[in-house]
Amino acid sequence: MRETTLEYAKKLDENDALNSYRGEFYMQPGTIYMDGNSLGLLSKRAEQSLLTTLDSWKKYGIDGWTQGEHPWFYFSEALSKMCAPLVGASEEEVIITGSTTTNLHQLIASFYHPKGKRTKILADELNFPSDLYAIRSQLALYGYEATDHMKLVESRDGHTLDEADIIQAMTDDVALIVLPGVLYRSGQILNMKVLTEAAHEKGILICFDLCHSIGSVQHELDEWGVDFAFWCNYKHLNGGPGSTGGIYVNHQHLGQNPGLAGWFGSDKEKQFDLAAQMTPAPDAGAYQIGTPNILSAAPLFGSLEMFEEAGIDAIRDKSLKLTDYMMYLIEEELCDYSFTIANPREEERRGGHVFLVHEEAARICKALKEHHVIPDFRSPNGIRLAPVALYNTFEDVWNTVQILKEIMKEGTYKRFENKRDVIA
Repeated sequence: MRETTLEYAKKLDENDALNSYRGEFYMQPGTIYMDGNSLGLLSKRAEQSLLTTLDSWKKYGIDGWTQGEHPWFYFSEALSKMCAPLVGASEEEVIITGSTTTNLHQLIASFYHPKGKRTKILADELNFPSDLYAIRSQLALYGYEATDHMKLVESRDGHTLDEADIIQAMTDDVALIVLPGVLYRSGQILNMKVLTEAAHEKGILICFDLCHSIGSVQHELDEWGVDFAFWCNYKHLNGGPGSTGGIYVNHQHLGQNPGLAGWFGSDKEKQFDLAAQMTPAPDAGAYQIGTPNILSAAPLFGSLEMFEEAGIDAIRDKSLKLTDYMMYLIEEELCDYSFTIANPREEERRGGHVFLVHEEAARICKALKEHHVIPDFRSPNGIRLAPVALYNTFEDVWNTVQILKEIMKEGTYKRFENKRDVIA
């Protein structure tokens, strides 16, 4: 029997197998951080791996490319080996490189080949806008208008997508599909296995944006037969602001020339031949464009080490318990204050955060920050609260809901303007 008491929250923390990892992160005293799905916190291990890389630069200079604990020439490949299990892939299918949008541009440029009536790219209206910007610009390179060649699946409720609607939109004029693994607003997990099977039955390639799912939920991209995927590493994977992103290319597509060629996509045995004709790497490394952002990738060595130790299954299990407990407390303690829980309730459809809708959302988020709770506002009326398994506690969840209740009861949120700041 669940309870709404602080003692019950503390009891849950006492039985938490991952509670030792909280001490690995820099937590600001008196602050409850609930925005790990936008930017994960810095860990001591990530800090140390960055300092180790800086030391290599200091000690070796240019020889750091081949010397030191993690030689820079093989930096991306070493991180790819650590990251591959989180997406259910072999290390040859993964490369840590670029940024989210750059990597999407690379995948579209490499694998979008309009032919005959198959010229359209299928996406959804709830996807993060940057993905849609990239799709539009890639279509424009072919002289296509997005209004005619980008199909957007509509949401029935403004928060979630129905897989049946997506499958229905997989018509014979679609050449490529780009969808989120987890919707950034509502936290809905799309059934990637079912969608991939449906796409392949219709002869369509499918790609997933894993920015809000990697490090939060399990993936089996190889088993599901997903063609391509891309992601950032600064949310649940705690790689730091602007951390280097990632690409997955299914083994069946390896060996094709990258659409956007650059010298770090070369076969490493031939790269420094500096030949006029590029010889692409035989693995996902071919989809690198420029020199790796070494200092932006370095923190991932420390962060991914913790994921290897803890295991994504245990992380997902705690994440589900945290969000379930948060929803329970919201329904018990905030029932008089017009909040709507707009994320899916089912565990198989719920990602790593709770999405609340309230007409005063912007000013409520400002009031939470004044009380040292860090939420995330999403225009026009959404509040995202992300209790992260590696560093948040059940007591954090309990305190967050109690502070939210006090803000609503006392009406202190009314002191703030109900619109977002420059950065929401």
